[in-house]
Amino acid sequence: MAAILDPFRAQLDALAERSRLRRLAPRAGHDFASNDYLGFAHDPVIARAVAEAVARGVPVGSGGSRLLRGNAPEHEALEARAAAIFGSEAALFLANGFTANGAILSALPGPGDLIVADALIHASAHDGMRLSRAAHVLAAHNDAQAFDDAIRQWRAGGGTGRAWIVAETLYSMDGDRAPVAALAEVAARHEAMLVLDEAHATAAHGPGGRGLAAHLEGLPHVVALHTCGKGLGVEGALVTAARPVIELLVNRGRGFVFSTAPSPLMAVAVQAALERMLTAEAQRAALAALVDAAGRHICAPLGLAPPASQILPVVLGDDARTMRVADALRKAGFDVRGIRPPTVPRGTARLRISLTLNVSAETVAALGAALQAALA
Repeated sequence: MAAILDPFRAQLDALAERSRLRRLAPRAGHDFASNDYLGFAHDPVIARAVAEAVARGVPVGSGGSRLLRGNAPEHEALEARAAAIFGSEAALFLANGFTANGAILSALPGPGDLIVADALIHASAHDGMRLSRAAHVLAAHNDAQAFDDAIRQWRAGGGTGRAWIVAETLYSMDGDRAPVAALAEVAARHEAMLVLDEAHATAAHGPGGRGLAAHLEGLPHVVALHTCGKGLGVEGALVTAARPVIELLVNRGRGFVFSTAPSPLMAVAVQAALERMLTAEAQRAALAALVDAAGRHICAPLGLAPPASQILPVVLGDDARTMRVADALRKAGFDVRGIRPPTVPRGTARLRISLTLNVSAETVAALGAALQAALA
């Protein structure tokens, strides 16, 4: 029976030969790998809110899906507060961003519709599109005209359903921002639904940390996704949209319908994190200062353009070299991870440097020196 595992071993060996074998690695060194941009994961105010909830008897587990007995007052309180904060008609709390993207794109677009998604959209969106009843195409990254052209071509070919435009507002591997205003114009021109994933913008960007598309929230054709495990430092995801959209997700979003509800304690944590987000101007300013420091100490010496956000890619291209440099940096005390295909396009393996308030400007400068040495 041992031979039954040979195909799996062969696949692992093939990954290793291409320097693409992934293994879990422990946390070690200065944090340049997490998405805890504002340092909220260890925030005492959020921790105290959870401790107080435990003390008053809020259960650790939900006990079932939200449509069975898993719907807790804490979930409903969070959703009401999130809708008020983001300016939407309603909100829905799900287990994580991956689940939320899958639910949105598999449940909402219908037969005869067309989804036009940015070529660099999250893997979860790709999975959701594969499960969707709608057709889908990819548009060139951050090219609003490509979205417009795709919809026009579909209409010219007889497409009569609804168009759906799907993009991230801040991209997780390149750190660049979407042309949100231009995409909104395309959506208005074609009466399209606009789905904007704020995963890496929520808490870190926008007025009160409400994201880079905060000005669009509340419009009937806009669906926003705010993941909670990145800038908010906790866990889960919030979809904010018009009430009929949220109610349809409750009925047809498989990742919501058939999943055990998130812990009521996590709903408490997320609500506390949202309140912290609203008043975290000092933290956002400190993060912007770290981005400036990275421009001076990392980008300038390497001849790279200044970072567009807290996510700084150093594209090396070769998978093996990328992992060697990442290993050298970890040995020097810096937790920087190498990112390889298929997470990023072939030939663009990179170091993904994530700037968070878990490090100082001095540590950023030290990383810059270590990176120059590792690349020499």
